[in-house]
Amino acid sequence: MAALTTGRLLVPRRLSAAGPGTPAAPAATGPGLWLVDTTEYRTYAAGQAPGTLDALELARAAEFVRAADRDGYVCAHVALRRLLGAYLGIRARDVVVERAPCAHCDEPHGRPVVPGGTLHFSLSHCDGLSLLAFAVTPVGVDVEPVPDAAAVAESVDVLHPREAAELAALPAGERPAAFTRVWTRKEAYLKGTGVGLAADPSMDYVGAGPVPASPPGWTLDDVLAPEGHHAALALADPPDDR
Repeated sequence: MAALTTGRLLVPRRLSAAGPGTPAAPAATGPGLWLVDTTEYRTYAAGQAPGTLDALELARAAEFVRAADRDGYVCAHVALRRLLGAYLGIRARDVVVERAPCAHCDEPHGRPVVPGGTLHFSLSHCDGLSLLAFAVTPVGVDVEPVPDAAAVAESVDVLHPREAAELAALPAGERPAAFTRVWTRKEAYLKGTGVGLAADPSMDYVGAGPVPASPPGWTLDDVLAPEGHHAALALADPPDDR
């Protein structure tokens, strides 16, 4: 299975580098995937933030001590609002983002959602990059840099026993990339379910090999990412397919 590709959100008057206009609806094209490069987008995003982000987002941005963290947050959330506005046919500043009920306690601090439930989205960011996904069923994404071998050795116990065995069977030099591959699949799936890392990540098997193992009711795909990174998408099957 080929890895999914993304659009790129770079310039003020266009929603992708490929051409102008509103992005095609996820229902018609499958999930919409967008990659934001902080270096290329930060100047525009900083100028748009005061009129695009809400008061809570602006306050959160101001709390970051490191400029790189602040830039990444602002870029990701300006991009999110621009794309939600384009998909919903409203101005970015008018987009309302709420919290779904928590999967554990039903209090309103679950995953971010837009009212109505007709459009689902997910956002992931690491240093310099953000990945956004939009779909008509619940969706999760994750993007991560490939860690060094020492970090992998310290983290392998968070994997499912079968995934850990698959990792151990690989040559040592291939393990960091394989670990990142399995971890992004796992985190995308857990974000899609709304549970996130409150769940034990070792309980779900998503596979460390070249082809993801999709949990029941979900489809996992790897997403093409810049060199030194891995990314993945988890998409809930339509209700009739479950």
